[in-house]
Amino acid sequence: MEAGRSPNIEIITLAELKELSGKPGNFKAKLEVRPRYVDPTKCTACGMCTTYCPKEIVDEYNEGLDFTASIHIDYPQAVPTVYYIDEKSCLRLNHESCQLCANVCGPNAIEFDEKPEERELEVGAVVLAIGFGRVPEEVLERYGYGKYPDVLTSLEIERLTCASGPTEGEIVRPSDFAHPHRIAFLQCVGSRDETCGNGYCSTVCCMYAMKEASVVKEHAPEAEIDLFFMDIRTMGKGFDEAFNRAVEKYGFRTIYARVPKVEQVGRKLALTYVTEDGKTHRDFYDMVVLSVGLDAPADAERLADLLGIELNKFGFAATKTAAPLETNVPGIFVAGAFQGPKDIPESVVQAHGVAAECSELLAEARGQDVVHKEFPPEDVELEREEPRIGVFVCHCGVNIASVVDVEAVRDYAAKLPHVVLSENVMYSCSQDAQADLVKKIKEYRLNRIVIAACSPRTHEPLFQESLREAGLNPALIEMANIRDQCAWVHAEDPEAATKKAMDQVRMAVAKAARLEPLELQKVPVTPVALVIGGGAAGMSAALSVADQGYEVHLVEREEELGGNLRRVTGLLSGEDPQKILDDLIKRVQKHEKIKVHTGTTVENISGYVGNFTSTLRRPEGSEVVNHGVVIIATGGRENRPERFGLGENDRVLTQLDLEDELTRKGGRLSRARSIVMIQCVGSRGDGLNYCSKLCCQQAVKNALRIKKRYPKKDVYVLFRDMRTYGFSEDAYREARKAGVIFLRYQAEEKPELVTQGKSLRVKVKDALLGEELLLPCDLLVLSVGIAPGENEELSKLIKAPLTGDGFFLEAHVKLMPVELPVEGVYVCGLAHAPKPLDETLAQARAAAAKAVIPMAKGFVEVPPIVSRVDQAKCIGCGICADLCPYGAIRLVKVGKRKKAETITASCKGCGICASHCPVLAISMGGFTDEAILAQIEAFGEFVEKEAAEEPKEEAA
Repeated sequence: MEAGRSPNIEIITLAELKELSGKPGNFKAKLEVRPRYVDPTKCTACGMCTTYCPKEIVDEYNEGLDFTASIHIDYPQAVPTVYYIDEKSCLRLNHESCQLCANVCGPNAIEFDEKPEERELEVGAVVLAIGFGRVPEEVLERYGYGKYPDVLTSLEIERLTCASGPTEGEIVRPSDFAHPHRIAFLQCVGSRDETCGNGYCSTVCCMYAMKEASVVKEHAPEAEIDLFFMDIRTMGKGFDEAFNRAVEKYGFRTIYARVPKVEQVGRKLALTYVTEDGKTHRDFYDMVVLSVGLDAPADAERLADLLGIELNKFGFAATKTAAPLETNVPGIFVAGAFQGPKDIPESVVQAHGVAAECSELLAEARGQDVVHKEFPPEDVELEREEPRIGVFVCHCGVNIASVVDVEAVRDYAAKLPHVVLSENVMYSCSQDAQADLVKKIKEYRLNRIVIAACSPRTHEPLFQESLREAGLNPALIEMANIRDQCAWVHAEDPEAATKKAMDQVRMAVAKAARLEPLELQKVPVTPVALVIGGGAAGMSAALSVADQGYEVHLVEREEELGGNLRRVTGLLSGEDPQKILDDLIKRVQKHEKIKVHTGTTVENISGYVGNFTSTLRRPEGSEVVNHGVVIIATGGRENRPERFGLGENDRVLTQLDLEDELTRKGGRLSRARSIVMIQCVGSRGDGLNYCSKLCCQQAVKNALRIKKRYPKKDVYVLFRDMRTYGFSEDAYREARKAGVIFLRYQAEEKPELVTQGKSLRVKVKDALLGEELLLPCDLLVLSVGIAPGENEELSKLIKAPLTGDGFFLEAHVKLMPVELPVEGVYVCGLAHAPKPLDETLAQARAAAAKAVIPMAKGFVEVPPIVSRVDQAKCIGCGICADLCPYGAIRLVKVGKRKKAETITASCKGCGICASHCPVLAISMGGFTDEAILAQIEAFGEFVEKEAAEEPKEEAA
């Protein structure tokens, strides 16, 4: 939506790159644009053409589970919201026998004579974000797909669970449209499978299977769901917790087995499989869902030949650990699943990181050809009129309309005071809905808007921008969150959810009638960045900001730069981590725009976005620096739990200790005949509650290094789930071929260290044998994970929250993965969560990209929902200043007395100050006492009405 609304982004659909010439900063791209046969400047997306089109085609967007017309739009939220004609099926284009769509099109938008167009663009950089491809049909056919109708792919189940899908969210079997009672999800279909050429792990399937299973369970609570895994790979931030919570809540059965095939037995689907204890099982299901992997894009080879970029052996763009966003061709970058299989948060991070890469390359051209979006002047006269409220109740697909009776809520809202328009909207956040909102404001002269939809936390800015486009002040909107607070929490009681939605809308209307325009403020930005942390993430972020033309203060508490990377001596990719580190350090130290502060800590941070002041403390004294933004890259630390004699027995090491041993000649490693590695020591509920994401890769890497140097040594890896996701699966396979022995253990039966004289043994239960093994152990290596750094003190300084695990909490996991809730403060690397080096470096650039935005603009707009102090009432007690969690209120001298004053750029509108002011001198923009009381009174009317009706019901 934001991309579609930006005046600086031109979206060219149905286009294909045909040629690229030139050099970085000065490319020429030739495109072929296929005809849409519908004029986007005329089409109003009314849908009349689809209604009359006689030609039905398979609906590819709905995964072939439904039909659509030859002229159609894929989904209501499509950008641009313009219909198009499928030229392969159109009767008019192929046989000149029909033009009903053109006859009924009011705006005359149909253009059958449209021809392919060639366009030439002058660009400075190229970003490849072409996504991923489909698993080959022959792979799916092994599981009966295409033969048995009740074998579905994960993409098909996604459409079945969607309210705008073919069954409007109802889960049915394609064979007979009955509700399935037993459903199996099979993992690793088209992934971790050398027989189809996809030996890699697709990274996302375990988590999306859990999500889909949870949604199915919400739609069909009676369904029994089994999930079949090779390994449970839920290694992202918070993913383990989410998976375990879902299993416990919905009663999913998780089975470690790879099902070889699916058979039809009567009306059931039979799965025969062998579990790790060697036992054979045969179960029957009503539906089987294939969790398909992410294949390389279909046209990757064509694009590679055209651009000269290298692909890896799987057909994805080849990149290096040190430069995860760069192809081998300068000026051509890659982001998202084309760089390798990844989830949405990581794709968004890479997109931000690539924006930084482009900004570095094009820094000298910044500001040229930029279009500044302008809004019409506010209609002050309209805003002063009596409230004319428009209420828009959103279906939001399955999220709201499957539970809440949105038509009843709409009709109820129409009868409320001051409401002159009440309508339903399929997706209120879609491009056409936003355009229609602007139109309705002007047509009905609305001066207050109520949106009954989802969370204002994520969507309110979008609606506020539409109000500005219509000439209204952005503060004249109120949102009723009937998704999170009604449909989601009362999914099993639609009647109560609908009543509650009516209550919320009534209260929102009461408040909207008392909203007043608020002034938008602009705050200048100091074009300097403070980067806290001098490890790989901090140095990369600092270099990116500096290469984009801005000064940086880089602060590191240790006497030298490098952080945890100093202890890493090898990478799975074969690259030398110390060479990567040395290169970063040299570039940082030589950069004229970076000032390095080693042996320094941040003692204090005050101010707000654009105008921070920090005190840097070092032994010889302190220094005060002014800066506009902050990037936190404080890293993490090796977790060293008191397990297995770590720290007491010199034969017990961590993986980082082993990294050092691997650089030595002789020593403990050379003398050891048998090396045992134990995964998840102190992790995943055993001290740390999470997976550190890189420990399995590190263990496999070090095991391979041992085998390469000492082929005859025995190496054992004891694991719960091997999480060698992405392309590191190759190394896992290579380690097994090299003779590394992998044994799975259960969380409730952890390995034990046994001392026999001077010898060590590790006791572990083997699932296949059903017996305990005693493994000889000359060297015990513990994969101990990453603990958060000393984040608590810093979090208090900047007023930013931490997760329960102690890492910095991002503002939104998908929409704002590197921003903190405190504006102007960004996070990357291990301060955000454990992650491998390539992901750390990509996220560092992402943080730099976001940090540069306010500095490049030169100002930030402050949301008007901030506190305001009536200094005539203020008694200068200072309670508000002491309580403000964001340091957004200060005491200033006014005449001879002290008075409170709001620092608007720091204020988050939480209301703590207003609620504690003893003389009621503080009011909140958009949340005045009058407006809040109006909401309470509106709810009170409902309570009184209910209380009055109860005696009547009892009497009856």
